[in-house]
Amino acid sequence: MTEAGSEPPIDTEAADMPADVSPDMPQEAAPEAPVMEGVRVIEAALATLPLSPGVYRMLDAKGDALYVGKARALKKRVVAYTQIGRLPERLRRMVHETRSLEVITTASEAEALLLEANLIKRLRPRYNIVLRDDKSYPWLVLTEDHPYPQITKHRGERRKGASYWGPFASAWAVNQTLTALQRVFLLRSCRDTVFDSRDRPCLLFQIRRCSAPCVDRISKEDYAELVAEAKQFLSGETPSIQKNLAREMEEAAEALEFERAAALRDRIRGLTHIQGRDRINMEGIGDADVVALHQLAGQTCVQVFFFRGGRNNGNRPYFLSKGEQGPEEVMGAFLGQLYDDLPPPPLVLLSHEPAERGLIAEALSIKAGRKVELHRPQRGDKRSAVEHAETNAREALERRMAEGTAQQTLLAGVATLFDLPSMPERIEVYDNSHIQGAHAYGVMVAAGPSGFLKQAYRKFSIRGPVKPGDDFGMMREVFERRFGRALKEDPERESGTWPDLVLIDGGLGQLNAAREIMAELGAHDIPLVAVAKGPDRDAGREWFHRAGQQPFQLPPRDPVLYYLQRLRDEAHRFAITTHRAGRSKALTTSELDEIPGVGSALKRKLLNHFGSARGVRNAALEDLANAPGIGPAVARKIHGHFHPGGS
Repeated sequence: MTEAGSEPPIDTEAADMPADVSPDMPQEAAPEAPVMEGVRVIEAALATLPLSPGVYRMLDAKGDALYVGKARALKKRVVAYTQIGRLPERLRRMVHETRSLEVITTASEAEALLLEANLIKRLRPRYNIVLRDDKSYPWLVLTEDHPYPQITKHRGERRKGASYWGPFASAWAVNQTLTALQRVFLLRSCRDTVFDSRDRPCLLFQIRRCSAPCVDRISKEDYAELVAEAKQFLSGETPSIQKNLAREMEEAAEALEFERAAALRDRIRGLTHIQGRDRINMEGIGDADVVALHQLAGQTCVQVFFFRGGRNNGNRPYFLSKGEQGPEEVMGAFLGQLYDDLPPPPLVLLSHEPAERGLIAEALSIKAGRKVELHRPQRGDKRSAVEHAETNAREALERRMAEGTAQQTLLAGVATLFDLPSMPERIEVYDNSHIQGAHAYGVMVAAGPSGFLKQAYRKFSIRGPVKPGDDFGMMREVFERRFGRALKEDPERESGTWPDLVLIDGGLGQLNAAREIMAELGAHDIPLVAVAKGPDRDAGREWFHRAGQQPFQLPPRDPVLYYLQRLRDEAHRFAITTHRAGRSKALTTSELDEIPGVGSALKRKLLNHFGSARGVRNAALEDLANAPGIGPAVARKIHGHFHPGGS
C-alpha cells in the first residue's frame, strides 16, 4: 500500500489487469488467510516495480515459476493480483503459492510479449497456457560450400554455407519432399565423405534419383543449373520450371536425343505429381501458416499447416495444458510460443482472432524483421483452408480423448490388479542390457494417463564394477542413483516425478533384491512388481510377483496383460537400443581415443580412410604413413600404440 507522500494510487482499469481478470467479478469480503500471504508478497514488491513494459514471474517457495506474464506497465498489471475477489480460482491458487516475484523490463510491450513466450516455453509454469511440445522441426538444407551442393534434411542449429527451406511439420513430410526433389532435380543426398570416395555411380543413379556428379556423369555447369531450378521450385516458381522442361524435352525429341527426352519427361511427371499431391488449395499464397484450434471438455488442440512456396509442408497437432481460458486467449498464448523457435511467415491464417492481435502481429514482425499479418478469413480459399485445419484439430482432439479414456481404463485395471489406492499417474519400468558385464546399461521408462512419458526416460551407464551376469548389482546401482537423487531433490514427493508403481524385469529373486534396496533407501512404500517371463519366454504366460503374495498369471487375452506387456517391451527396447548405441560408440572410437596426440580431425581422417578403428589397428606402418593427412611421424605413433615393441 502507498504511504503518505508517495506516488498516487495505482490505476487498475481493466486494460491493465491480468488477462484472466474481469472487472465485473464480485469482490469477496474475506479472502482466506493463506492467500493473503501471497498478497503480502506481491504488495511488498509493488514498491519497487516500474511503470515501464516488461515481464513478471511469480515464484513458489522453491523458486520455481508459477506464472509468467507480460505488461505494458508492470506496476499497473501486478497490482491487480492483490484484488483476490476479482481473480478466477486458478489465479487465486497461484497467488496462494506465490512467495517471491521477479521482473524484467523491456523497451516495448511487443518485446515483452516475445520474452513472455520464451520464458513460458522454457520454464513451463503450471498456471500458464503451455505448449507441451519440445520437438524440433525438420528442414531441407542445400549446401553451398561444395562444387556439387548436397540436398538433405536437417535438424538443429544452422550453419554458414547452406540454404535452409522449411519448416516441415514432420520427418515424413520432409522425406516426401526430399524424394520428390531427387526425382525431379537429380541432386545428390550423400555426405561429402561418401561423395569423395565413390568410383562408380550408386543405386540412386540407377533408379534416376541422382545425376551422379561424384563420377562426373554431369558437368559442374549443368549441375549448377539443376541447383538453381531446385531453388526456384522451393521458392514457389513451379510453372516456369515446368514450361522450361517441356521446351527442353521437345527440343531433345526434335534432335533425336530420345534418351534425354525420356529423362526430361520423367522429371516433368515427377513435378506434376508433386503439384497434385496437396489437399488444400492455396494458390496465390507463397509462405503462410494456417492455425486452427478446437476445444472440448477443458482440453485444446491446435492444428498448424505449414505452407512454403505455395506447397503444403505438412501439419502438426499441438495439445495445450488444461484451463478455463477461451479460444481467443489460448490462440494468443499459442502463437507466441509457436514462433519462439520458428521464423514466422508473412501471413498467418487463424480460426480465432486473439484479443491482442495487433500487439502479437507487431511482436512477430520484430522477430521476423518484416511485416507479419494475422488474418481470420471469412470466405474463399483461405477460409476453406482454415475450416480444413479446424476439422483436423477436432478429429485429433477426439482421437486423443478416446485414447485417454482407454488409457485410464487400463490404468484403473492396473490399480485393481495390484491393490493400488488409486489409479497410477506414473508407472516406472526398469530393465538392463549388457554382454557378460561389458557395456552395461540400466534404463527406466515411464508411462501415465497420456501414454509413454518419453521426456522422463533415463539411461544409466553402469559404473560398476559389475561381475558378468550380476543383474542384482546393476539393479542396485540404478535404484540407488534414481531414488537416491529423488530423495535428495524432492523428499516430500511433491514434484509428481515419484512413481506410483515400479515394474522390474525378473522373478522372486529380483523382487526381494529390489525390496531390500528400496528399504535401505527409505522408499519401501512404493509398490514393486516383478514380471517374469513364462515358459519358453512366451508372451502372454508371464508371472507377476508381489511381496507377501503367491505369483499369478493373467488370462491370455486380458487387456491389462497386453498393457503390462507393452510397458515391459518398451523398457526392453529402450535397454537394447541404449546398449547397442553405447557398444557401437565404444567399438568405433575407444581405441583411437586412447592414442596420445590424435585429435578428432585426425581420427576422422583415419576412419574415413581405413573404414573403422579395427582397420586402423591392423594397418601396416607404410599404409598409415600414406594415409591422407597422417605423415610418417604420426604413423609411427599410431602403429606403436597398437604394436608396442614391434618393428
